[in-house]
Amino acid sequence: MAAPSITKSKLSRANADLYLISEEDTIYEQDILRDLGSTKPWLAYIEFKFQHGNLQEQAFVLERACKQLPRSYKLWKMYLEFRMKHLGKLNPAIFASQYNKVNALFERALILLNKMPRIWEMYLSFLLLQPIVTLTRHTFDRALRALPITQHNRIWALYRPFANSASGQTAVKIWRRYMQIHPEDAEDFIELLIEMQHYTEAVKEYMKILNNQKFRSKNGKGHYQLWSEMVDLLVEHAKEIETGDEVGIDVERIIRSGIDRFADQRGKLWSGLATYWITRGSFERARDVFEEGITTVMTVRDFTLVFDSYVEFEEAITGALMEEAASRSEKGVMDENADFDLDIRMMRFEQLMDRRPFLINDVLLRQNPNNVSEWNVRIGLWGDNKQEVVQTYTDAIAAVQPKKAVGRFHELWANYAKFYEKGGDLRNARVIMEKAVKVPFKSVAELADMWIEWAEMELRNDHFEEAVKIMAKAVQAPKRSTVDYFDETLSPQQRVHKSWKLWSFYVDLVESVSTLEETRKVYERIFELRIATPQTVVNYANLLEENKYFEESFKIYERGLDLFSYPVAFELWNLYLTKAVDRKIGIERLRDLFEQAVEGCPPKFAKVLYLMYGNLEEERGLARHAMRIYERATRAVSDEDRADMFNFYITKSASNFGLPSTRPIYERAIAALPDKDARDMCLKFADMEKRLGEIDRARAIYGHASQFCDPRTSPSFWQKWEAFEVQHGNEDTFKEMLRIKRSVQAQYNTDVNFIASQALARSKEHVGGETDAETADAMAALEREARAPVGFVAASDGPQGGNIRETAPVVAANPDAIDVDGMDDDD
Repeated sequence: MAAPSITKSKLSRANADLYLISEEDTIYEQDILRDLGSTKPWLAYIEFKFQHGNLQEQAFVLERACKQLPRSYKLWKMYLEFRMKHLGKLNPAIFASQYNKVNALFERALILLNKMPRIWEMYLSFLLLQPIVTLTRHTFDRALRALPITQHNRIWALYRPFANSASGQTAVKIWRRYMQIHPEDAEDFIELLIEMQHYTEAVKEYMKILNNQKFRSKNGKGHYQLWSEMVDLLVEHAKEIETGDEVGIDVERIIRSGIDRFADQRGKLWSGLATYWITRGSFERARDVFEEGITTVMTVRDFTLVFDSYVEFEEAITGALMEEAASRSEKGVMDENADFDLDIRMMRFEQLMDRRPFLINDVLLRQNPNNVSEWNVRIGLWGDNKQEVVQTYTDAIAAVQPKKAVGRFHELWANYAKFYEKGGDLRNARVIMEKAVKVPFKSVAELADMWIEWAEMELRNDHFEEAVKIMAKAVQAPKRSTVDYFDETLSPQQRVHKSWKLWSFYVDLVESVSTLEETRKVYERIFELRIATPQTVVNYANLLEENKYFEESFKIYERGLDLFSYPVAFELWNLYLTKAVDRKIGIERLRDLFEQAVEGCPPKFAKVLYLMYGNLEEERGLARHAMRIYERATRAVSDEDRADMFNFYITKSASNFGLPSTRPIYERAIAALPDKDARDMCLKFADMEKRLGEIDRARAIYGHASQFCDPRTSPSFWQKWEAFEVQHGNEDTFKEMLRIKRSVQAQYNTDVNFIASQALARSKEHVGGETDAETADAMAALEREARAPVGFVAASDGPQGGNIRETAPVVAANPDAIDVDGMDDDD
């Protein structure tokens, strides 16, 4: 009887809802009856109700559709979205019953649609609006179990925010499950753990990702950055984090591993480890860590970081104890143990500050134990503590590798010996020197300096003979040494006998304390080893000259000339010839010496030698010989000196044989010199002919020189020729001068290269050009007057009417005006 009653109730409920079906719906109802298994008539029916029906009618049709086709995803989705939409503005806490109805509707849908991720997402999003954490969590778990793993990302995208909002153990457990399939999001999990103050588990997660070499931070953090964050967490929350073998967290081991791996962060890590122990109240362990840190770091930056932290720690401890002592003093309480502890800590703090320069020096020596300058600093720090100074010298000599030494290693040995010497212990100083000269220094120069230091020590103590013996031992070598001084494959001891510095000191020493014969033997040995320098030659020659061995002195110069070529040979010849001339040896011998000197002499050194040679002939020989020498000099000297040499030759020829004798010299000079110098030489030649009254010859010379002189760049030449024609010429010669001037100017106007070069020159010499020209003219006039023969009247002293500068000053400033006048005259 129960079944018929249920059937009757359903029929009665259905009959009660029939009023929701209107006559307009008949067509849709018939379509449904014709195709009961199709969703198409239902969708059309629903669309019609959405446009023309009320809310109740819409719900009625959707409910019937979902019951009729419970496997239709599309119908359920429309129905669920319809129901959720009309609850969107209602408070889930107040209208919990309404929300529960929709929850039940979702449960009905999921009976057959539990593989549809979108339905789960809708359901879960709807549950997140309601204050029912447990049901929501269980539903998330059901969704994960129902869907394949490839679609879990869609669920986790909602599950993670839910976990974060739920917090507490719920969040941690959810994230642990998530980390099993998405370990790449470990950083987010760590942030959550830190936020929830689960520091121990956060550290464990850090350790997992750091031990996983395949892990790549999605935030772009490097391995060190992650490791540094973990250390900061360990240090900041030292008391809250559990440690020990049972937990698997050994803080000291972790930080020390970082000290070994990250060399550039050692200062920070040592300070962090010490801070960790301070936070945990283990002050003695913190002090041990600080001590280990300042004695092992490799950079001054790291040392400063650790040392400053150490000082702050000691100041804080001492300050706290002082406050306690002051408090006891106010109360009148005596505590000898506490006072004693305070005194010890203050003494320890003072010692720490006193140790600072030594500790910094230790850091620099750890960086490079071969740094000689830092060892010297270390020795200086000990001051008058002789025992420590000796120990430091011993440590330095043992630590420094001679071939890798940075700085002057021999000075360390020398200072070591001087330390004993100042203390009056010369025997130990000599022992040190004996050891020092056996050290394989980096260079021969250092070994030579070491021998010299030893000899100087003996000299300071007035042991002159001993100093000579030491230097003789230093330069001892086979009679015919084939050793190459620059052969780095040989030790410095095998090459030191060819050190010029060593021999130079030796010869100066022997010269000052021994006989001339001993000194000569040393010089001769220097020449045998072929290590003589120009200075050695000069010194040896001067020594013999001072002792009246003049011929022997000359032979030394000749030996030096055999050893050295130019330019060194020039200086030796200069000295040799000067000494020989001053000695007034035979003229023929001197001539031979000068001929040897100028033979093969480079042009740039020839001028001085030829002038000395010519001067010798003038003083002790024949003037014609001197002229021949000067003529040879004009060919032998360099281009820069040739013009000066010709001028000197002309002056000497004029003074010895008169002005006419200079004509062939002038002619050859004009042919040999470049245009600029040839122009000046032509002016001097013309001036000379004018003095001799050879006006036509002077005019011809002006005409020859005009080819070198562009009127625009050499106006002074044309002014001088113009003045010459005004004073000594006539109308025809003046016109000829103007014709030549125009032709020369036309020639230069067509020369493109010349125009470009002159334009550049004018741009550089624009300022002060006219002033320079006038000054040059004035100086030339003074020179002519000074060199004029007795009885010769200069042109400037002639009739005032012939002075073109006074009558036509515009001519010099505007030569074109003259050309116009000349053209008028021609007409």
